[in-house]
Amino acid sequence: MRVVMLYDVPEGNAGADAQDVLHQVRCVADVLRACGHEVHSVRFSLDLNAVASTLRCLAPDLVFNLAEGAQGKGRYIHLAPSLLEDLGLAFTGAGSSAMALSSNKLFAKVVMRAAGIPTPPWRSMDDLTDTRRTGRKRYLIKSVWEHASVGLEDDCLVEVDNSAALAAPLLRLRPRLGGECFAERYVEGREFNVAALDSPEGPRVLPLAEILFEGLPEDALKIVGYQAKWDEGSAQYQGTVRSFELKDAKLAEALKRQTLECWKAFGLSGYARVDYRVDESGCPQVIDINANPCLSPDAGFQAALELAGISLATAVERIVESALARNSADAQGLVA
Repeated sequence: MRVVMLYDVPEGNAGADAQDVLHQVRCVADVLRACGHEVHSVRFSLDLNAVASTLRCLAPDLVFNLAEGAQGKGRYIHLAPSLLEDLGLAFTGAGSSAMALSSNKLFAKVVMRAAGIPTPPWRSMDDLTDTRRTGRKRYLIKSVWEHASVGLEDDCLVEVDNSAALAAPLLRLRPRLGGECFAERYVEGREFNVAALDSPEGPRVLPLAEILFEGLPEDALKIVGYQAKWDEGSAQYQGTVRSFELKDAKLAEALKRQTLECWKAFGLSGYARVDYRVDESGCPQVIDINANPCLSPDAGFQAALELAGISLATAVERIVESALARNSADAQGLVA
């Protein structure tokens, strides 16, 4: 089978998060070649005509979509699947609608609220007119479009006694957070990453990963910020570890159930990861939906696969099979 690896080229000054896509491309391409497939690489850009022309010339049986945006901006992440759908090509992972809804965190929250999936309350720049004092509350200022914890550091946590007071920190942090940000109520508690992989029987939830904040100062903010994810020499990176030792059966069941509810609500496909904070009452609240999560060797998805006894080759095979089945169903008019 002829497979095209579609990915966005990191900008010249791109950080470790953007450079990581190149590791994914090499890793997945090696697996596909080992399985006997003919593999080509195509760079995704905003020159959609040029990308489309290249794809038409290659005439792939499948596109493995690893594009995470274009020109270093996550807000373009849905354009790659949109183009592939327009060309009628089979491709891996989320479709354009699922990608747009899940990657824009404000859209995602609206979808989750409509589906009855718990997510922390939030405020955007458009609804900060209320100056009534409601008691001091803590909010985390987050990027609307950027993922991989881009721009997320300790100073993103703010405490205010009315929503109008959020305007100043939102304006201050906006440039660092990709140009568009919002305030999410900070959930003091535990954090979990839950991965899911498609199968002929439907999505399967992989072993549950808890993020432990160990070795950090007692007063340090317990979040997975940019340094915790990407700066290997930082105290945040060293003090943030992944554990698969959850013993609470009730919590585990809730995390699994809500992950499958997210899969259905967003129309996810192939593979995904859902991130949670669990509040003091034990209620999991979704803080992020990750369609097409990182497949690099040191990423959490591969760690969950390993614990489940699933090789990367098997996972890639399932992702490919899911893409081909969806494309076949679309061609027959079986999928809206």
